[in-house]
Amino acid sequence: MALSSGTYTDFEGLRERALALRRAGLSRRQIRDRLRVDNNDILNRLLEGEPPPEWTKRPNAKDDLRDRARELRRQGWTYDQIQVELGCSKSSISLWVRDLPKPERGNPSERARVAARKRWEHEGAIRDAERTETKAAAAREIGSMTDRELFMAGVALYWAEGTKDKTYDRRESVIFVNSDTGVIELYLAWLELLGVARERLRFTVMIHETADVPGAEQYWADLVQADRSSFYKTTLKKHNPKTVRKNVGDSYRGCLAVRVLKGADLYRRIEGWWSGMVDSVGRDHAPPLLR
Repeated sequence: MALSSGTYTDFEGLRERALALRRAGLSRRQIRDRLRVDNNDILNRLLEGEPPPEWTKRPNAKDDLRDRARELRRQGWTYDQIQVELGCSKSSISLWVRDLPKPERGNPSERARVAARKRWEHEGAIRDAERTETKAAAAREIGSMTDRELFMAGVALYWAEGTKDKTYDRRESVIFVNSDTGVIELYLAWLELLGVARERLRFTVMIHETADVPGAEQYWADLVQADRSSFYKTTLKKHNPKTVRKNVGDSYRGCLAVRVLKGADLYRRIEGWWSGMVDSVGRDHAPPLLR
């Protein structure tokens, strides 16, 4: 029955026999041996569209992967694309989808582009998971902060982000501005550690005029758990039509300024604390050549 050219005479008759054997519950190997069809592509054509018998489907943990692989193959995906998408071996993919027709050949450059994109997405997901775990592990290293640790962190935080007195502009005011909620929360905890009463705090929302101003005002009021009466009038930044803003979207809530009333004495102490920290570093932790 086999032809040297690689085709088969009376193909339709052979297909009828192959389908009858398949419906009788025979496996691909059994049908191949019965019909003496050694060419896998021709066997695929003979059995095209006929599902395998249930007994050949071996339920296991990869059933979902197999079903997804078959779905992607029907959509025209290559083995390489399916492998990148599902993370399984090509041998498994071949076993799962070999009865399905091969996808039409597309543009090689397009296939390469799609495969590269899928590979990048897959590797990106791995990097994201590693990044998340690294951050979580680092957070666990901190544990609980002592009062002294919070005190030192607060001094450094204020000197980095708070207003400073200048020789040409004496103010000695304690004003702290930031858009990061975690930074604001740590700063407020530091003020509480210093014994600064909440009644001495005043807040100002600073935000672009095109943003959701009422929503931002409510957001900051909820975060600091302060009555709206302790908020000064919101400062609006005028819109410049020539500027392309990046701080947009629902997550943009502007900045919050936290002012301590009658804070001159506190400011002087902050400046002194910071000076003491710098002196300590220079005295106790400087490299040998600088000592």
